[in-house]
Amino acid sequence: MTAPLHVAFVHPAYRPDGGAERILTRMLAALDEHAVRLTVVTRRWDGAGADPNVTVLRCDPFHVGRLWREVSFARAACRALASLEADLVQSQTRIPCCHLYRAGGGVHRVWLGERNRARGWRGSLGQSLSPYHRHKLAEEARLYASPTLRAVICNSRMVAEEIRREYGVDPARLRVIYNGVDSAHFRPGAQREVSLQIRARLGIRLEAPVFLFVGSGFERKNLAGAIRALAQVGRPDAQLIAVGQDKRAGRYRALAGRLGVAGRVHLVGPQADVRPWYGAADALVLPTLYDPFANVVLEAMASGLPVVTSVKCGAVDLIESGRNGLLCDALDIPGLTAHMEHLCDRGVRERIGHAGRETVLPLSLSRMAEALMALYRELLSIDAV
Repeated sequence: MTAPLHVAFVHPAYRPDGGAERILTRMLAALDEHAVRLTVVTRRWDGAGADPNVTVLRCDPFHVGRLWREVSFARAACRALASLEADLVQSQTRIPCCHLYRAGGGVHRVWLGERNRARGWRGSLGQSLSPYHRHKLAEEARLYASPTLRAVICNSRMVAEEIRREYGVDPARLRVIYNGVDSAHFRPGAQREVSLQIRARLGIRLEAPVFLFVGSGFERKNLAGAIRALAQVGRPDAQLIAVGQDKRAGRYRALAGRLGVAGRVHLVGPQADVRPWYGAADALVLPTLYDPFANVVLEAMASGLPVVTSVKCGAVDLIESGRNGLLCDALDIPGLTAHMEHLCDRGVRERIGHAGRETVLPLSLSRMAEALMALYRELLSIDAV
């Protein structure tokens, strides 16, 4: 092939602090090294169009509400893609006109099941009647039944198995490609001075154990579980810092107040650079209800932090509980509390944190890019036969 490979990425909206957006930016940068021609089809691409090798094609039709927004964007994106003549179309969102779908959001049907488990029957009833969620489920089913779809990129074996089980997709079309992480950028002691300033600004003593929560969308990431566990940890000086945004953040401040830990729970909002926050903490706590593979888990492990997460996070692919991380059910507050208390021991933190970093060192950005390029070439070769 003499002309450069033209790959079109479909991503609804870029938000600099989002985990999915950070991994997409890394994917684009890594593929740029392979002389791939890249086009991004999106509604909004805030501050990310500086790379001259990436063409941004905006599709933002008129809409009112999130359901209309998603439907109108999917239709507009498919129309735009028809005129692009890209060799491959990789979508980060569920549209029926893509060749490759990256299931970065996991399986919506499974997520709803986990949320139902946490909310109980009242929340489940309202969810079942929601036009938005009914659309999402229909959209998911159409995607996996689409004759255009050639392969699905899964960021964990957990997600690949869920797609096979829920939608009967041929396992040969499910490709597990783990997110890459820059272990030189995310490393122990990075921006140490800034990390010390963070502790001082929040009034946290150096000897106090600090647990870090990173993620926007506090219900899904289960910040409430982390707060409840903190309230039961035997160390009265233990602290929880939550980095991320949620329009209902006030509810979580109120929960901390009711549990008597308001002074030890710090909601600091989204942060453009999370490295100093990893440095300010002693462990990452992410008891997520459902997460295909939280990028922050890789970043924290690369930073040398021990990680506590749930069995419904794709990190279960890499974590052997007790050796290089700690796992429990998202709703198991006593289990989560026990893990956090275990990590109040500095020696335990160092041992698990070191093993975690060693685990993710092979997951480089270049390895991710090479795996993607191998898949692209394979699909193009199949098409040429």
